[in-house]
Amino acid sequence: MTALQGQCHCGAVKFTVTLSEGLSSVRRCDCSLCVRRGAVAVSAAGDNIRYTAGQNNLTLYQFNTKVAEHYFCKTCGIYTHHKRRSNPDEIGVNLACLDGQTPFLPEVIVTDGQNHPSDIGQNHIVGILRYEPAEGVE
Repeated sequence: MTALQGQCHCGAVKFTVTLSEGLSSVRRCDCSLCVRRGAVAVSAAGDNIRYTAGQNNLTLYQFNTKVAEHYFCKTCGIYTHHKRRSNPDEIGVNLACLDGQTPFLPEVIVTDGQNHPSDIGQNHIVGILRYEPAEGVE
């Protein structure tokens, strides 16, 4: 497991995180919030994030059951990570906030957040998001 550096857009919030499964946990969700924020997330144990700057610049957003905790930079508004509802001991980290990483991957699994696994007892894959660079673009 490798520690990765991350930050919000403006750099006010900086952190180091160790991903549990590297990039193999990459996913999107189709719940009402994830559809609007459009982020690709990767998993880490909740105690594997260390703030190096700006933890006090994070703001919390919760909705519905208020189990999940979604964190955003107060200055630039970027979603950095969230405590997962399906496993509150884990966090989902915005892949685009990690240095040297990109959310534009060939394939990203989309999970069923409209029928949350905590409500129905299982996790469904509802699709695959594909990215294909335009011809001549590296």
